[in-house]
Amino acid sequence: MEATNSLVSFSKIYKYSKPESSHFQDLLAVEAPLQIRLEFEKNKEWHKKDLLVTMRSPGNDFDLALGFLFAEGIIESDRDILLMRYCQQVKPEEKGNVLIVKFVEGFEIDLKKLGRNFYTNSSCGVCGKTAIEAVKCKNHVLPINPEWQLSPETILRLPEGLLSSQTAFKYTGGLHAAALYDQYGDLLLLREDIGRHNALDKLIGACLKGNIDLSNEKIVLLSGRVSYEMAQKAINAGIPVLLAFGPPTQLSVDLAKEKQMTLIGFLKEESFNVYSGEKRIKIVGKKIV
Repeated sequence: MEATNSLVSFSKIYKYSKPESSHFQDLLAVEAPLQIRLEFEKNKEWHKKDLLVTMRSPGNDFDLALGFLFAEGIIESDRDILLMRYCQQVKPEEKGNVLIVKFVEGFEIDLKKLGRNFYTNSSCGVCGKTAIEAVKCKNHVLPINPEWQLSPETILRLPEGLLSSQTAFKYTGGLHAAALYDQYGDLLLLREDIGRHNALDKLIGACLKGNIDLSNEKIVLLSGRVSYEMAQKAINAGIPVLLAFGPPTQLSVDLAKEKQMTLIGFLKEESFNVYSGEKRIKIVGKKIV
């Protein structure tokens, strides 16, 4: 059973504000380490390997692990996993923070991918990969359906909808979000986390678990910027349209163009920038350069 969601906590603080000051209770975003431990069969023997330590907001940890393993190409679907559970043989302070992922018998795991020595934190994403080759995106080019185009009006109404749906963000201001929408701009799924990468992993994992096809006329909106890794995760999951409130990096734009993913940044209530994949955007009477 997955641990209870605990994105926020109360803290007593002292606030200074002219002309007077006071004490009161404030809500803070929760951050705690999560270790992912793998169990797999090789040569008719079961092996264990610590894969990942990530700083995350507790809650939806199973989605996070599933999405991360899929986005990194370690698994192809949730059917590769026999079970997930929290390790009980830990120190009291580690309870609910060590997650065991056991693969199905006969699952062939790529040990080279496990040799990357993953470590993530809430701001930088995955660090310590042993070679540049390890971060290259090997997925195929995303197909473009000429009969499906998004209207600018649909895109422009997404920011207000996301902010109104981010319950924990309203009270703390300290959480990122990854949101899934259908072709009409209706919210289907939302995940929040202290880390941008974790929020997207949680969303991808939830979609895998719920048998939601991300490649079928779906839109994903991110609350932060788009790094190469964020674009890579989206492409690996088959997401055709990726939007963000913040800017993309040059490398993420190059990757999006190569894989034909529609990448939009600086999304506001009245404007947005299209960096790649403009064929999926319906612009009447104007050409996107």
